[in-house]
Amino acid sequence: MDGSGQVALVTGAGRGIGLAIAKSLGEAGFSVALNDLGRDGGPEDAVDALRGEGVQAVAVPGDVSDLKGHADLLRSAEDALGPLTTLVNNAGVGVLSRGDLLDATEESYDRCMAVNTKAHFFLTQCFAKRLIGGGRVPGLFYSIVNVTSSNAVAVSVNRGEYCASKAAAAMISKVFAARLGREGIAVFDVQPGLIETEMTAAVKDIYQRRAEEGLTLFPRLGQPDEIGTIVRALVTGALPYMTGQVLSADAGMLVPRF
Repeated sequence: MDGSGQVALVTGAGRGIGLAIAKSLGEAGFSVALNDLGRDGGPEDAVDALRGEGVQAVAVPGDVSDLKGHADLLRSAEDALGPLTTLVNNAGVGVLSRGDLLDATEESYDRCMAVNTKAHFFLTQCFAKRLIGGGRVPGLFYSIVNVTSSNAVAVSVNRGEYCASKAAAAMISKVFAARLGREGIAVFDVQPGLIETEMTAAVKDIYQRRAEEGLTLFPRLGQPDEIGTIVRALVTGALPYMTGQVLSADAGMLVPRF
């Protein structure tokens, strides 16, 4: 199944993994609404790049942690591109400062929870209500993908609030999969491992060294376009009769080993 007739909203799509997902969906034939905060060119620059490749794309700037703006965000995407079939919750933030767990601040904790967890929950809820309340087109594939992290499972003690937020986001994927299965809406949780992005640039060399030392089974960092390929397979229905699954995009990092 290709993406003809499919319309996706991708959050946090101004750069990194989100932009790679948007590009991959555009290549598959999706129309794509790119959300980001709108700073430093934000989604507008990314949209220009996609349009240059023949993708029908639109920017829908906004802060996903502003729950009151969710309905307007979805409405703006649909007004520009048509009824949405796909939501990719990718927007996320890291900790304000890595360090001793005993020094983690409430500010950093609340920020991680607001963007990485609460926004996922309520934007998914808003999107699902919109799908169920409106007419869906037979033959199109309806799905939600939450991009969480390997840290939903694996402890990183110097950024515990981030781990807590991603663990909660992983459960959000499961509970919505259980609720929306009867509606024919698939829900997936993609958990990236060591991916080379702007967010990980400061620790890239450390991650690369640890990968080469055996932390991952493939001795290298992952690339954003690889996550884009995984998400494209999910939202085009290339993995049918599946929902609620976790896809560990981590080069085997979490495979139990002696």
